[in-house]
Amino acid sequence: MKRFKTVSLVALVGVLGVAIVGASFLMFGKLFKNKLVDDTVGASSTSSITREQQVENLLKTSDIQAAQYDYDKATSSIKAFDGYDKETSLTDALAKYAQGKSKLVKYADMSNITHIFFHSLIVDPQVAFAKDTNGGYNQYMATVSEFKKILDELYKRNFVLVSMHDIGHLDANGNMVEGTIMLPEGKKPMVISQDDVNYYYYMQGAGFADKLMVGDDGRPTTQYTTASGEKKQGEYDLVPILDNFIDKHPDFSYHGRKAILCITGYNGVLGYRTQETSTTRQAETVDAKKTADALKADGYEFASHSFGHIGFKVSSVQSILDDDAAWDDQVKPILGPTDLFVYPFGQDLAGLEEYSGEKFNDLYKRGFRYFANVDGSEPSWIQVHTKYLRQARRNIDGYRMFYNPELLKDLFNVQDVWEKARPTPVKPI
Repeated sequence: MKRFKTVSLVALVGVLGVAIVGASFLMFGKLFKNKLVDDTVGASSTSSITREQQVENLLKTSDIQAAQYDYDKATSSIKAFDGYDKETSLTDALAKYAQGKSKLVKYADMSNITHIFFHSLIVDPQVAFAKDTNGGYNQYMATVSEFKKILDELYKRNFVLVSMHDIGHLDANGNMVEGTIMLPEGKKPMVISQDDVNYYYYMQGAGFADKLMVGDDGRPTTQYTTASGEKKQGEYDLVPILDNFIDKHPDFSYHGRKAILCITGYNGVLGYRTQETSTTRQAETVDAKKTADALKADGYEFASHSFGHIGFKVSSVQSILDDDAAWDDQVKPILGPTDLFVYPFGQDLAGLEEYSGEKFNDLYKRGFRYFANVDGSEPSWIQVHTKYLRQARRNIDGYRMFYNPELLKDLFNVQDVWEKARPTPVKPI
């Protein structure tokens, strides 16, 4: 067992139980989802566009791949183009990529990779806080405005989005081993996740987005219903905001990584009522799967947050098995398989000791190899064991920003991002 850092694991109690190589790339945003430009620019293309246009499109693709530190992929993209060596612009790009790759260094301290998470973002603070009868929105949520400012600060501080799969990976024998992340000197990898990406019934009409969906441009976006009943598409939650930010700042993403979306199932998924009790389940499931596929193609990953948002430490083994069955029946067919498990309530199965017992054996048998709890007391906490990787996450919300701003100073200054419409003090539930 390799233990990176030893700090106390503090569960986040009451987490809604039921409930960013520059602006010049912006113009290409609609051409690239995460995969960027289609491979049809290659030698086998039968497109009617001119060779000059094919070269131009290819360069757009490979330049973004290079901006995201994937110089090997950028190089392969160009070398797959028939007669690339006769195109000066392409051979110049290859030389540029080789130079860029030579400046990458292995990120040395794999224990020092922070993981932050959000819940659904508040679109309209006035509406949300007016309807926040028990203070949960104020305590557990960040606003759209806060999130955008936080992204700006993270980018200024040289953070780059990676996946937990970059931190560790399974070797040929199925054992978890430390990964390798190659970045320019001074860049710092980090993971972002979002909990409860379900748009629960209780959030309807309360100043939040309604659902994730595929926009007219083929990219994931969110729908928001105004107070007057108008349905609008745009930057109403983490996904489209992060996508547009990476369009402007492709170097904020390592090899196209985005965020981990943590999903339950009891109110459906991604804003679609796909649970078995829904009378519109069949149609909603079709739309949900289309959206889930678009999100995965765009660089997002899904994690199980359990079907019923149950506490795994306190639940019986039989309750967990029942929850497993509901997830496999109602959620897995939509999202596909995942090896990421994010504990509801941050309620880990164990402290510093290695996992063991029936509950872990069940999770392992179901294919989970990456686990995340909650501990906002330190910038990072990671363990790599033979069977799994475990990482602590830091909650970014009203509670943490109000009571412990000093714990976030490595990420941003709270006073620079704080939503002025927040009621204070932020009352714990």
